[in-house]
Amino acid sequence: MNHLSIKQSKAIYWASGIVSICGIIFEVLFGAAGSYLLGDGVKQYTLTISLFLTGMGIGATLSEKVTKNLILSFVWIEFAIGLIGGFSTFVLFGVTAFLSSGMDAFFLYFITLVVGALTGVELPILIRKANEIGVTLQKSTARVLFSDYAGGLIGGLLFVYLFRPQFGLVKSAFIVALINVIVALWILVYFKKEIQTFKRHFIAGIIIFVVLVLGVIFGEKTAFLFEQKLYNDPIIYNEQTAYQQVILTKEQGDLRLFLDGQLQFSSTDEYRYHEVLVHPAMATASSIENVLVLGGGDGLALRELQKYDDIKSMTLVDLDPKVTHLGKSHHEITELNQQAFEDERVKVVNADAFKYLQDHQELYDIILVDMPDPNNESLNKLYTLEFYQLVRNHLRPGGAMMVQATSPTFATEVYWSINKTIQAAELYTDNLHVDVPSFGDWGFVLAKREEFDLEDMDISVDTKFLTNDVLDGLATFGKDIDQHIVDKKGNEIALDVNTLIRPTLIEKYEKAWQSY
Repeated sequence: MNHLSIKQSKAIYWASGIVSICGIIFEVLFGAAGSYLLGDGVKQYTLTISLFLTGMGIGATLSEKVTKNLILSFVWIEFAIGLIGGFSTFVLFGVTAFLSSGMDAFFLYFITLVVGALTGVELPILIRKANEIGVTLQKSTARVLFSDYAGGLIGGLLFVYLFRPQFGLVKSAFIVALINVIVALWILVYFKKEIQTFKRHFIAGIIIFVVLVLGVIFGEKTAFLFEQKLYNDPIIYNEQTAYQQVILTKEQGDLRLFLDGQLQFSSTDEYRYHEVLVHPAMATASSIENVLVLGGGDGLALRELQKYDDIKSMTLVDLDPKVTHLGKSHHEITELNQQAFEDERVKVVNADAFKYLQDHQELYDIILVDMPDPNNESLNKLYTLEFYQLVRNHLRPGGAMMVQATSPTFATEVYWSINKTIQAAELYTDNLHVDVPSFGDWGFVLAKREEFDLEDMDISVDTKFLTNDVLDGLATFGKDIDQHIVDKKGNEIALDVNTLIRPTLIEKYEKAWQSY
């Protein structure tokens, strides 16, 4: 090869590496968008990755028809990926906000297939071009594929550590699309001597570039208006953290916190939830000096715990430092939690609850498990036998554990499966449920190493809702939501123990809540 051919082949390898970075980012971006909007992260990532790879296969097959004008073909494929991929999540939020249920999933899967197909056309074209300028087919294929695979690793790391936490889903799509278009313009200029109509294609690329820049500047703000339609009340705080989407809404004094679209509390009635979460466990434990709260980064459980002077230490373990910072500093929340984090007895640890229990040996008198519902693999881990065994091993003799366990009315089988899983960890349980208007009927599982009786409990602190008489009523379940669950034929359903190896709760949870 001559010197010019060597330079051109290097340009092709660099281009293949960069566009492969963009391709993998789009692939995982679609999975993240599906996880946020549609739930069940494992399912959405599996479907989007499968569809993207299928699309690449279709694109590779279609590329057989591209044998002429290879550079122009590559350039316009990148322009198409830029436009379609750039507007993908922006339009997805609009579809979710304005069209009927199910259309968002259809649009996401369709756009994933299309962008995958366009991505699949790229590499065969670049391989042919490298071969055309003098590189042997064997070498051109190997080198372009190496650039593609290496770029895939870089793209995955960039999405996890840069794009998702720093730019969010909408802006990330526009930025990655801009990179595709920049690569296309660079290749277009590099090979302009081969293209008689260079000026026309270059101007088209510049127009697309400007459109995408406007998307970077204004797209997220407009998508925020779409997202606002997903919530009944005005959004006053919105942040994509490294772990989840955090949203606060407020209307007529009702403050609500949402994590990845799931309601965590409403200020009008959260006291009902948190009083039941905290006080029955406190009333049944033989000692309350050392308390562990898993989750609860809003500080509302800490507020209830502050009512007990006998507590010497409260350790709160929450994965997301942004959430605990919000609980400490946002004036709306600090007013609600009564500055609970300022209590000198409180220690905050930002860590995964499962790993925290594995890595620490300390025993606790009270353990409150205040986690979001098990709607994905990461959260399901915190509802498994293995997790409850860890909790049991950190519970002092005479200590008590309380677990929020979703709704026994809306997800009856899920609730009683959680109860059975806790019992499988060699703990005695009793069951409570309370009407929280913003949530509906909500369930809790109280557990100890020893047998206990709710009638022996005495709620001795000031509360807005919970009394001893009320507590007795919370332990009564109607026939339609008790643990003897029957199918449509009247046969009793056998409950499963949820484990890491067999995470049965996720499918049950999704099925139970799909109508609500």
